[in-house]
Amino acid sequence: MSDSPLRPSSLINTVYGAFLRGIGGWISIADLITLMSELDVESQAVRSAISRLKKKGVLEPERRGATGYRLSPAVHPVFDAGDRRIFASLEPADLADGWALAVFSVPESERSHRYQLRTRLTWLGFGNIASGVWLAPGRVLQDARAVLVRLGLSEYVHLFAAADYAAFSDLPAAVSSWWDFPAIQAQYAEFTDAYAPVAARLAGQPAIDPAEAFRHYVPMLTAWRRLPYLDPGLPAELLPPDWNAIGARQVFQQLHEVLATPSLHHVQNVITPTQ
Repeated sequence: MSDSPLRPSSLINTVYGAFLRGIGGWISIADLITLMSELDVESQAVRSAISRLKKKGVLEPERRGATGYRLSPAVHPVFDAGDRRIFASLEPADLADGWALAVFSVPESERSHRYQLRTRLTWLGFGNIASGVWLAPGRVLQDARAVLVRLGLSEYVHLFAAADYAAFSDLPAAVSSWWDFPAIQAQYAEFTDAYAPVAARLAGQPAIDPAEAFRHYVPMLTAWRRLPYLDPGLPAELLPPDWNAIGARQVFQQLHEVLATPSLHHVQNVITPTQ
């Protein structure tokens, strides 16, 4: 990706979401430091990131014969929604599935909520049609409802399920003004430039060492997992002919298939059994 390194807290989120969540959700701080050292993250940076994640309510301290942290039960639905976005929504939406329409109005005295709404709707894949009017593929409606309720923003928003676009503009042209296609494609290009060579190199290997898989997979997944949020997953009929998300998704899928299982085996090998 870009020259700036991935944040330790983002890498730790990936380790918890991709591996620990499925095997109990807990790890000792010593074992986490060991794993993160393989990603060139120093112990002090791990401790600082853990402290921030604890303050955000993502992690909770718990001693199991050793000092460690478990994933907070409150964030499991957030990770589940992330899985749906990252792994299940790799293909463009179907135009026949319709649209999710969000209309909101926030009093000036509560404008911080207006900013939060705009940020969250963008993160959910909504494009801005007009002031207070946002549109997304219909398949995001369930997650949008859940997120707005969880954040206490539902009282400001009306959500609609719309069947189709009726008039009065050329829809592909209109859509290109509601979402920033060049910015999205630039992010996909960075991902492909960084990881297509890795995918090509690993494709010729009959097997990959679990530790090496882990060192590739965690940064790759961390870099990838924000892209499905930047990309609304619009129907193919509405996308530019040179839409580069398709190639980037192929790189991601190839690396996920090759690296995910051996990476999990490596994490399991590193973790010290709890008492």
